[in-house]
Amino acid sequence: MSLAEKQKQASPLLIFVAFATVYIVWGSTYFFIAKAVAHIPPFMLGALRFIIAGVLLLLWCVIRKEKIFNPTQIKHASITGVLLLFVGTGAVIWVEKTMPSSLVGVLIASQALWFVLLDKPNWKTNLSNRNTVAGLLIGFGGVILLMYESAADVIAGHGAVSGLSLLILLIGMWSWAGGSLYSKKKSTGSTTVNSAWQMLAAGLVFLPASLLNKEWAGFDWQAVPASSWLATAYLVVFGSLAAFSAYVWLLSVRPVTQVSTHVYVNPVVAVLLGVLFAGEHMSGLQLAGLAVILASVLLINLAKYRKTPDNNNHTQAPASKSSMPLTGTAGKIACAK
Repeated sequence: MSLAEKQKQASPLLIFVAFATVYIVWGSTYFFIAKAVAHIPPFMLGALRFIIAGVLLLLWCVIRKEKIFNPTQIKHASITGVLLLFVGTGAVIWVEKTMPSSLVGVLIASQALWFVLLDKPNWKTNLSNRNTVAGLLIGFGGVILLMYESAADVIAGHGAVSGLSLLILLIGMWSWAGGSLYSKKKSTGSTTVNSAWQMLAAGLVFLPASLLNKEWAGFDWQAVPASSWLATAYLVVFGSLAAFSAYVWLLSVRPVTQVSTHVYVNPVVAVLLGVLFAGEHMSGLQLAGLAVILASVLLINLAKYRKTPDNNNHTQAPASKSSMPLTGTAGKIACAK
């Protein structure tokens, strides 16, 4: 079934709820990751989150009598899961040990820039467009504004940890963009089954990483406050079951350029939650960087929207069996991010 046919068949209400879920839930995950990782080691959190979510989603697929054991599908989904969730989301979990969740959310807003830069087959199309080139330049200017204060601390010898966190987050963004492009080319079959194997594969990689990092030795489960367990439950149910599935489903029924608009809204939600409930503060320079980054990403995507349908085919998600999101309208899995 073509993308156009799926767009016609998809319920406008489901599309609206799925977009709202991706916008709000993914923006809120930065806040809840910070709550959870304050008392649960980062790799352990990733293992618990994605193994539980992956197993639950696979059980859902079994109940729906979907085919879950396709070797090729499992291979591509596993590679995608490691790139997106272990490296991409794992970077976010790791850096929130030392970085405010609002700042992490803002930095992730620049991720759309890496989609353009890493999409080598479409460089000619993307980089020949003046709006896209201007957006790239403006976006990097915004990143410089955003990172200037932390970079200054590193140069002064006072922010080595923050500098390392920025590097890890940058690698995570590269991996997320690369994994998304890989998935767009290689994914086949049910989007729900793909999501389940992606999460399970990532969780199984998080597990040995957690053991090698000696996170389980001496870990006191009873010392973890209820707020951290509730945050973890939120990440499993809403972040890793609801939002990511909604995201994957939207890719099968809407153009990828439209689905990618979540990068505009997520940082705003993250900033508001961090400032309102976590006592975080953003300087005027960082807020200016946020505004510049969001403007650049918007400029890039406006350029994509103006392409003709024929030129825009390469940006659309591959045709695959479209599965309804888990729990009806709110089904999704989270990137984790």
